[in-house]
Amino acid sequence: MSGVTLPDGALGLAVALGAGLLIGVERERRKGRGRDREAAGLRSFAVAAATGGLAQWVPVPGLVIVGALLVAGLAALSHAKSRSRDPGLTTELALFTTYLIGVQSVLSPALGAACGAGLAVLLAARERLHRFATELLSEQELHDGLLLTALALIVLPLIPARSLDALGGIDPRPLAALVLLILAMQAAGQVALRALGPRGGVLAAGLVSGFVSSTATVASLGGRARERPEQAALLAGGAVLSGVATWLQALLISVLLSPPAAAALLLPALAGAAGALAVGLLSLRTAGAVHEPPAGPPRSALRPREALAVALTLGLVALLVGNAQRHYGDVGLELSVVLAALVDAHAPIASLAALHAAGELPTEALLHGVLLAVSANTMTRCGVAMVAGGRAYALRVGLALTVSLALAWSVAWW
Repeated sequence: MSGVTLPDGALGLAVALGAGLLIGVERERRKGRGRDREAAGLRSFAVAAATGGLAQWVPVPGLVIVGALLVAGLAALSHAKSRSRDPGLTTELALFTTYLIGVQSVLSPALGAACGAGLAVLLAARERLHRFATELLSEQELHDGLLLTALALIVLPLIPARSLDALGGIDPRPLAALVLLILAMQAAGQVALRALGPRGGVLAAGLVSGFVSSTATVASLGGRARERPEQAALLAGGAVLSGVATWLQALLISVLLSPPAAAALLLPALAGAAGALAVGLLSLRTAGAVHEPPAGPPRSALRPREALAVALTLGLVALLVGNAQRHYGDVGLELSVVLAALVDAHAPIASLAALHAAGELPTEALLHGVLLAVSANTMTRCGVAMVAGGRAYALRVGLALTVSLALAWSVAWW
């Protein structure tokens, strides 16, 4: 028995109608009642989306433009005749966007469905977005966000995207993108610290600081643990979560420099991150109350000197590792990776990924080198934990990092 073949565009029309209904349901709940109610509701949005789909499907030149002008005119008329004391423009803009989603649904049903769902979620999150913008986000954090946006949209595209032999084949643009990522994680950690409170903020700060330096994070939280022994469990949890950042940043570096290297590293890195995350979160069960001193004046969460120091370290270590591999072969490569990782694991991992991208390093050697780098850096972090935080703090940190490393090696061997 032969199946029924749908005409071309029928699926797109169905997606357009579904997207219009989804958006319309959300707007209907916001429409209100009585004389102050909005003009557009469930049926208006469904019809607008279906109109866009039909305008794109029907083979009449210029029909999509005519339909767009009609919907825009009706939206403007509705806004002009609104009796609400604060009419806003959200509903009118959403109506016009729904029409465009209907047009897109016929061209690409998957993209049209995604746009429709995204618009519905955006409209439904009004209160949460308003609270985030007015309560959770401070003036300083807004300034930091604008600065990050300017760096991402203006400065980053101006950096040339070509490899430099002096940096072991690393492109300057991915290196700059990594600096931008570190700055963004610093800003996110500041927001999390205030939104989650002292207890959750310590863990969030540990995770975010790990993207800059897990070793420095272990030392910093260890100093606090020595001053406040009753909080050693919680502070150790934050230090352990910086180990999660080590694995995640290794993946991010690989994605930026050599996507095939990231594919080889994916499972071991996720296993290592999962082990550190599980042990770190267990500290919440035994952690006592956290009492923080009163907050001082607002300060910027961005620490550009730290991020730039990471980039400079990446470049210098890339030069060291690349020259060691060229002059002394695999033995020199592994020795230079271990020595560099005693200070920071990210720099030798970046060098290995760059060599892999240039075709000078096989995948097996890359994976082995990454695990050696994290292993050497784990030894450093355990020693720093003992010196900075004392025995109880070091035992918790060392156990978690050892479990994380063992899981990563096991998955790599398997």
